[in-house]
Amino acid sequence: MSPAAGIGFKPQHFDAAMSGTSDALWLEVHPENYMVDGGPRLAMLDALAGRFPLSLHGVSLSLAAAALPNAAQLQRLRRLIDRVDPVLVSEHMAWSSWAGRYVPDLLPFPRTHEALAQLVRNVVHAQERLGRRISLENPSHYLVLEGHEWSETDFLGELVRRSGCGLLLDVNNVYVSTHNLGEDPLVYLDTFPLHAVTEIHLAGHAPDDTGTALLIDSHDAPVADPVWSLYRHVLSRAGVRPTLIERDGDVPSFTTLLAERERAHALLNSEGLTA
Repeated sequence: MSPAAGIGFKPQHFDAAMSGTSDALWLEVHPENYMVDGGPRLAMLDALAGRFPLSLHGVSLSLAAAALPNAAQLQRLRRLIDRVDPVLVSEHMAWSSWAGRYVPDLLPFPRTHEALAQLVRNVVHAQERLGRRISLENPSHYLVLEGHEWSETDFLGELVRRSGCGLLLDVNNVYVSTHNLGEDPLVYLDTFPLHAVTEIHLAGHAPDDTGTALLIDSHDAPVADPVWSLYRHVLSRAGVRPTLIERDGDVPSFTTLLAERERAHALLNSEGLTA
């Protein structure tokens, strides 16, 4: 897929997406919503795959857990990959399962040498079972964890080196995390292993109910101006990468999302490298 801008697909936008004519548009879905044996949802995904490049962005493999990813989950994901032939497959650098229990969240962990070894093992295992290279997304942070033995960007770089995976750079996550932890987002981005980035995410955030001291990666608002600024900084350093507009809450019309997508696509075109 040539570097272009895409949209996180929502079922209510199916008719508008199928009837649209946007240049080089691609769509991303959470595979967990489609790992079924049949029915209208899977038929809808088949139709989308026949028209658009697709990206699968998983939320449940729990790759940072102590245990290997669930074998049945990997099998279902592999069947979906073989069915729709996505151009990109990604997951989160987080854990969500422990001792047979699953929680619907993306949980953080101390970046220790042991955690890195476990993550590398799980990523390699997943890539072998899926028959695909996968990319991991940098997390959002809301508090300082103790016990880190690596900076996050060094940790990600070593993960790439050892596992052969790619990275999904979520620029909104960078802005939210550095705000919450009192760090400089430009320092973070300037040490990020940009050579391994296969995809970029842009999304909105919101202040916590207690005030603006804490930002939440809510995906329920337009991309904020500071995030657009950081995105331009990334493009200036790394060149263009496929870029997604994420919106998971307070979802607007497809036309509104498309307008935001066009802003990202125009920035990619300004680099002179898009299709």
